[in-house]
Amino acid sequence: MDTAEILALYDQEQRIDITYPGMRKDVLPHVVRFVRAAPGGSFVLYSRLNEANADAVIAEQIAYFRQEGRFFEWKAYAHDTPPDLPARLGSQGLTVGEPEAIMALDLEEAPPALLAPPTADVRLLTHRDQIEDVIRVEELVWGGDFGWMKQRLGDHIDIPGYLSVYVAYVEQQPACAGWVYFDRSGRFASLWGGSTVGEQRGRGLYTAVLAARVQEARQRGYRFLTIDASPMSQPIVARHGFRVLTYAYPCESDEPA
Repeated sequence: MDTAEILALYDQEQRIDITYPGMRKDVLPHVVRFVRAAPGGSFVLYSRLNEANADAVIAEQIAYFRQEGRFFEWKAYAHDTPPDLPARLGSQGLTVGEPEAIMALDLEEAPPALLAPPTADVRLLTHRDQIEDVIRVEELVWGGDFGWMKQRLGDHIDIPGYLSVYVAYVEQQPACAGWVYFDRSGRFASLWGGSTVGEQRGRGLYTAVLAARVQEARQRGYRFLTIDASPMSQPIVARHGFRVLTYAYPCESDEPA
């Protein structure tokens, strides 16, 4: 399939049709939004706007979340309309973040390097208590407090077939972590995480954790893997056959909207 066809499927399955456990989905005339109980973040994932109605719809959504007292993010994509959507969101008080590359791998075209048995000590986590190892990796790599992940990822691990979390270990210590969500009604699985502790980089751990997730997705019959790639991750996954579909701009409220 060509890139435009995959992007059209991505929009339909991953932005319009998708549902998330524990979140209310509101399908409105101009947007699809997801609302999570406070203090968790909510978001607008899809919009159908034009130059005539964009500013009014943006103001309407900001007013809704302000009334609810909720933080939220509007994820604007480079191919959304109108083309200046991120700028319009910024003009109404949202903070426009750096763009992330939305990339996809057609699993029918996965390269041999991602289908070979892992050479690193990569383990599939099966219990919520093991999420502590993921938290340790994330905090070493990024700093800050990632304790919230134990509840979020733990709840999702308990949903059969929804989330798989992998950690690569070096001398029994967690060194790299990544996870994959499986859309229960579509052809896409999505990659998240993919962080490696600084002193363990260059050992192939990121690729080993990536390969474990690719292999599981293929075995389960999924057609595509997607990733919101940071500038650090983009060249790595590009070498493994992921191609850019579009770019996304996270536009966030700085306080409950």
